[in-house]
Amino acid sequence: MFLRLFKYLWPERYLPETEQDDPFNEDPPPRGPGKVGVLLVNLGTPDMPDKAGIKKYLGEFLSDPRVIEIPRYLWKPILHGLVLTLRPKKLAPRYAGVWLKEGSPLMVYSQRQADGVRAALHAAGIDAVVELGMRYGNPSIPDAITRLRAAGCERILTVPLYPQYAASTTATVVDAVTRHAARLRDQPELRFTKRFHEDPAWLDPLAARIEAFWREHGKPQKLVMSFHGLPRYSIELGDPYYRDCMESARLLSQRLSLPREQIEVTFQSRFGTARWLEPYTEPTLKALAASGVTEVDVVCPGFVADCLETLEEISLECRDAFVEAGGTQFRYIPALNDDPAWIAGLAGMVERNLQGWPLTSRAPTDLKEKAHAP
Repeated sequence: MFLRLFKYLWPERYLPETEQDDPFNEDPPPRGPGKVGVLLVNLGTPDMPDKAGIKKYLGEFLSDPRVIEIPRYLWKPILHGLVLTLRPKKLAPRYAGVWLKEGSPLMVYSQRQADGVRAALHAAGIDAVVELGMRYGNPSIPDAITRLRAAGCERILTVPLYPQYAASTTATVVDAVTRHAARLRDQPELRFTKRFHEDPAWLDPLAARIEAFWREHGKPQKLVMSFHGLPRYSIELGDPYYRDCMESARLLSQRLSLPREQIEVTFQSRFGTARWLEPYTEPTLKALAASGVTEVDVVCPGFVADCLETLEEISLECRDAFVEAGGTQFRYIPALNDDPAWIAGLAGMVERNLQGWPLTSRAPTDLKEKAHAP
């Protein structure tokens, strides 16, 4: 009696579970292994390219202590007093400039990746439920996990769509998934992938994309590999991100058969005044132009889907900086996006990481036949 009264006086700590017909059945019917779920996670995006949508998204993103490692009592007044007051208005036209008819580029391409992985797994005879979640914004990770559990998933593999590991990207995805799991009474079994920066399933499609671009347009004098930046102190404190980037750059260069002097590895998207990973992308491009380099191609190996940082910061801002400094030809090589070879590689990575779990098999499907089925 006391416990029943207590639950009305104290808020429930856990989310409600699906009601059972008879939870005290002494002879319960046999229970199967349940379905397997796959949660693909990317960073996130505003719902709309307007001030309100951007403010909401940035508020969630920049409130993550994994992203901004400044004491909360110092950062919160700056965030709400300055950043969220000024930055959304500045970013609105930039987001609007890259917005697609179907929505945010990051959302459109990430959803196509999820759809492609789902189709590839089903074609291989693996009956997995695939959902897309965004670390910030919609569809949220809790909503995606709720959909997977509603579909009967007892095991969930989470795949952060970041080739290189960083605490501010991959680790915060793990935080979000386990934080939601902590609110469940009946938790699913969980697995996570950590990185795929050396995996041929990612490297080979990326190298093939660059080579196909060069076959059509010709090679430049320099290839700039621009990775997203991080504060330098993150690396000093033990984050392996810089090493992952260097290893990715080396392996990609080998596949392209490019000598070291033809490649520049740089870091973009610096935020704030702290020292970040160097060299910075835009100053490097200016220096290249000033030194007599007139042709550059830029690829962003840390992004598997195009977004504001690639389509606006690199393709537009950095192009203008390079040309103004004396360069004549600047080309951005698009991210893998919905490239069929990348979708197949991603599905292969997922399948490898599902090994050991009981999988519900289905008859393999010919994707071409399925695509043309009525």
